[in-house]
Amino acid sequence: MKKIFAIAWKDAIVRFASSSELIFFIILPIIFTLLLAGGTPSGDDDNRVRLVVVDQANTSISQEIIAELDKSTAVRPDVLTLAEAEDQFTSRRADVVLVIPAGLDLESIQNGTAQLDFRQQPNNLNASVAERAIQTSIRRVSSAVNAANTAVEEAKARDTFESSEDEQAYFNDALKLAKSVQEDVPERVTVVEGSTPDEVDYDPRANTSAGQLITWVFIPLLGISALFAYERQQGTLRRILTTPTSKATFLLGTISGQVVMALIQMSLLVLFGIFALGLDWGREPLALFILLTCAALAAGAIGTTMGTFIKTEGQASGLSIMTGMVMALMGGCWYPLELFPPVVQNIVKILPTTWAMQGMLDLGLRGGGLMDILTEAGVLLGFAAIFFSVGVMRFRYE
Repeated sequence: MKKIFAIAWKDAIVRFASSSELIFFIILPIIFTLLLAGGTPSGDDDNRVRLVVVDQANTSISQEIIAELDKSTAVRPDVLTLAEAEDQFTSRRADVVLVIPAGLDLESIQNGTAQLDFRQQPNNLNASVAERAIQTSIRRVSSAVNAANTAVEEAKARDTFESSEDEQAYFNDALKLAKSVQEDVPERVTVVEGSTPDEVDYDPRANTSAGQLITWVFIPLLGISALFAYERQQGTLRRILTTPTSKATFLLGTISGQVVMALIQMSLLVLFGIFALGLDWGREPLALFILLTCAALAAGAIGTTMGTFIKTEGQASGLSIMTGMVMALMGGCWYPLELFPPVVQNIVKILPTTWAMQGMLDLGLRGGGLMDILTEAGVLLGFAAIFFSVGVMRFRYE
């Protein structure tokens, strides 16, 4: 056991002798995951168009307009000061700005002199959406005022009021009634969502997190072939013959060390997915550990077999990168397998990345558990057993 640990520790020291290895070990995987997943979640799922609002009036009417905008399914009002709004609009960080001037009050609505300042970026679709939402909100606010005005005019025609105070009180009551009736208006549009399931199970964050994890871990494990080629070129394998270290001990130490480092790398990427992307990778920790271990063993076994065929370190490095990229692409790590033709979907089942990716999506996207990934884990162990057997049988010191 000490020999196995010593060999694994030696390989770790060699691998991380240069600090640049950290770039490929954790920095680049995180950057690619973050970029392809569309960034970290903002904390809410509000996908409405952001509408910057400047409320200079600060009256009950202006507050009602903002409240109506907040009820909109198209825009999300963000109240800022005029200086902040102009700065964001100038720097194009805001597509649309609505300025409610100081003169906007109930009287201006009643006499039809109310005006709003609406600013939009040129050729911007969000601006068109926001403009319609603003018109709808203003129409709802003004319609209540118009209804109250109509009620007051009809009451004045019957000489109902004895003073201006009575008229104002009547208007206030009518306006309150109009608003309550407006809120109780039944929905005249019934939305029925189709029950046909989507043929493609896809979530940008889950698919990207799983795909990048598999891609960046498989390539170094396939790179075991380069490690064997390097040891062979340096004569290290020949010197093993002069020590009481058996071939099995050397292989076990080399492979187990690389697999452990792969599991550490996977764990870091899983934690990034949980805390930075808000993914539910930790829901079934045992199933996740089993799947990741099986995937690492399968990749390490393929790298071991490749190392028995490849002669030089340069060939091994180039081939391991190319093989890892092709496996990741065809295995669904970059694009959902459902987008591939049916024939290709069946052919790529010969790749371990396909089974690793499907297992990860079963856990993180489809809500599966341990029983749901046993097939994928079993197939990956089958890959490991076959390629380890071939690699051990073909292993030579020279």
